[in-house]
Amino acid sequence: MDKLGLKDGEMIQHPMITKSIERAQKKVEENNFGIRKRLLEYDDVMNSQREVIYKKRRHALLGERLSLDVANMMYDVTENLIENYHKDGDFENFDLDLIRSFSMDSPVPKQEFLKNSSSQVTEAVYTKVLDTYRRKVETISQQAYPVLKDVYERMSHVYENVVVPISDGVRVFQVVTNLKATAESEGRELARSYEKTVVLATIDEVWKEHLREMDELKQSVQNATYEQKDPLLIYKFESFELFKTVVNKVNKDVVSTLMKGHIPSQDPDHVQEAQRKRQVDMSKYRASKSDFSQYSTTGGGSPEKNQKVEPVRVEKKVGRNDPCPCGSGKKYKNCHGMHQSSTPAGPPTGR
Repeated sequence: MDKLGLKDGEMIQHPMITKSIERAQKKVEENNFGIRKRLLEYDDVMNSQREVIYKKRRHALLGERLSLDVANMMYDVTENLIENYHKDGDFENFDLDLIRSFSMDSPVPKQEFLKNSSSQVTEAVYTKVLDTYRRKVETISQQAYPVLKDVYERMSHVYENVVVPISDGVRVFQVVTNLKATAESEGRELARSYEKTVVLATIDEVWKEHLREMDELKQSVQNATYEQKDPLLIYKFESFELFKTVVNKVNKDVVSTLMKGHIPSQDPDHVQEAQRKRQVDMSKYRASKSDFSQYSTTGGGSPEKNQKVEPVRVEKKVGRNDPCPCGSGKKYKNCHGMHQSSTPAGPPTGR
């Protein structure tokens, strides 16, 4: 524009300039569209995983398909466990892992484990797992029913939901259950509430860790461009492997926790009401005058803290060419300023 002699503020109407601006704007819009499309493709991968996890979580919240989901989790864990050890014929580690995951011994002897196919062993173990879990549910219900029945008869007019502690040997879950439904179902409602609590807690914990790993994966795959590879394809493959690990971990943790559940206490006094909101009782907190003494000028603290702070006063500085304050009519540099500038600098006199 400078070479053409155009001035600032002058209207540009040449067709060549108009087409050049249109081409530049089109390139910018195409680049932004490509960036948004690329981000959407990454989000689609995460969204497909989110739908699977949220579906499991929704089933746990509503409780309609929770029993079926737990049974499917048990079958998947059993199948994965047998596939890991059956192909190598490692019966000893299989038995140990079965105790670790399901808290039970192998229902299949070593000879049948080595002789039968993996599907036959899976069916035999899965049948034993379901039977063991049913007995575990009955045990928890029978333990809780007398206590909750007593609480229901005495405190039903006060309590609607109660908190019952159930432990897996490592953690203690504060299970919230409806007092009336638990008493009328002879304790079975508590077992369903325990399933719901365990599934939700496990999914939330594992999913949060998976989100961090997905963010790190998204950043790391960008280096694939230096190898002339598509980062999106690598991201899809790696994220699928990560998600399979997440699903297996959720299933195994849920099943292991449910199979090890027990009620550590049967005292009715330990059953508490489930409060919807925690309110802070401010009557337990008292503030004394001494707590504010360090911020006050009249408190009971030390003299240094309570000493009144005086404002700092700064006198007006006299310039070299200003009239001298002594009233001589001379400039400050020719009167007192001359005496100060001629005073030699030396060590402090101590006065």
